[in-house]
Amino acid sequence: MAKSDDAAKAPAPAGKGKLKLILLIVVGLLLAIGASVGGTWYIMHSSASKPAPAAETATNVKQPAIFEPMLPAFVANFNQNGRQRYLQVSMTLLARNQADLDALKVHMPVIRNNLVMLFSAQSFDTLASPVGQEMLRQKVTASVQEVSQKELGKVVIEQVLFTNFVLQ
Repeated sequence: MAKSDDAAKAPAPAGKGKLKLILLIVVGLLLAIGASVGGTWYIMHSSASKPAPAAETATNVKQPAIFEPMLPAFVANFNQNGRQRYLQVSMTLLARNQADLDALKVHMPVIRNNLVMLFSAQSFDTLASPVGQEMLRQKVTASVQEVSQKELGKVVIEQVLFTNFVLQ
């Protein structure tokens, strides 16, 4: 029986060695995962707490929209097949910088003059379609941007929005 006792004890040390090896691998993996999570957390929080440079925030973040209505509404008349037709358009300017918008307001008589001429040059049939209305809105936006580029040296108005459009 002595041999059977020796045989029973021999496999046990080999099993303990494998168990220790598996335990060391598991502990090593847990330490690696913990270090990875901790490092990621540290980097995320240290970069979030530092203020971003001013130039980076100005280019990446869009300023809030400023809406400036153009009052009074524009009215244009058309002669279509011997019949008088009318257009009434209410518009709002979309800008991002109040100081630039205030500087552009000085040139509002020029802008209004250009827009009156633009409206009166349109065809009533063209304006009766949604595509024609959108084309007119784009022409109006380009006209206002042209005046701001010429007078202020930069584009101040992002878009001109039609808030009321009546054809009669």
